[in-house]
Amino acid sequence: MDLRLGGQVAVITGGASGIGLATAKLFAAEGVSVAIWDLDPGAEVIAREIQDLYGVRAIGLQVDVSQESSVSEALAKTLASFETIHHVVHSAAIGSNKFGFPFTNLSPEDWKRTLDVNILGMVRIATVLSPVLIRSRAGTCVFVGSVAGQIGSQTDPPYSASKAATINFAQCMAKDLAVHNVRVNTVCPGMVPTKLNRSIWQAWYDRVEIAQRLDYDVWAERKIKQLIPLGQWQTPEDIAAMIVFLSSPLAGQVTGQTINVDGGYVMHW
Repeated sequence: MDLRLGGQVAVITGGASGIGLATAKLFAAEGVSVAIWDLDPGAEVIAREIQDLYGVRAIGLQVDVSQESSVSEALAKTLASFETIHHVVHSAAIGSNKFGFPFTNLSPEDWKRTLDVNILGMVRIATVLSPVLIRSRAGTCVFVGSVAGQIGSQTDPPYSASKAATINFAQCMAKDLAVHNVRVNTVCPGMVPTKLNRSIWQAWYDRVEIAQRLDYDVWAERKIKQLIPLGQWQTPEDIAAMIVFLSSPLAGQVTGQTINVDGGYVMHW
């Protein structure tokens, strides 16, 4: 399907793995040049692979979203390569690795790194990149949230709270930038078997009494069938498909929205 994105440029944070990488590949398949920003120094290698596979221009930059100077430097390098940016996808995020049940098991100190990366990192990306999107007069930004930001997941309260902030800030940003024809939306994955998901689910699994504990994979599959109406894990490609669609002219009247790609786990009316 031609989403009328060919010849444009997208920046994907967290683009070296998981949902970010799937998004970079799908943009490239639509003829979009991509800049992969990731803390992983392997981003440059991945960009070359995308460039060779899809025939678009691609660069990979090591970026730490917790450092404004790192984000600003990455922007300068990206503009030196592409001159402009049409789309931003912010996928970079971390869990706290300090699990709740209840939240009082965590100290306030346990929250700081997660909130700095997930909330202030998002704000740094938005602050640095918004002027470029405004100049394009037709830019888009998609934040990768989580259903955890809507249901108050007890497993990792700092992560859950940070993703609630993602949803709210995207709405603020959408209102501010609408006058410039820049659209901002949030896509919330459900259950995607990424490393981050495994770390969170492992904490849940570890609470099962040993006498009742199944093999992790068997347990996880049963949980998916219990929790998800469609009865399946979501894949990074499922999430990427919604992100790229929202970045396209076919979603030209969609802004400030929170779209769940979760197999029906969270339903709103």
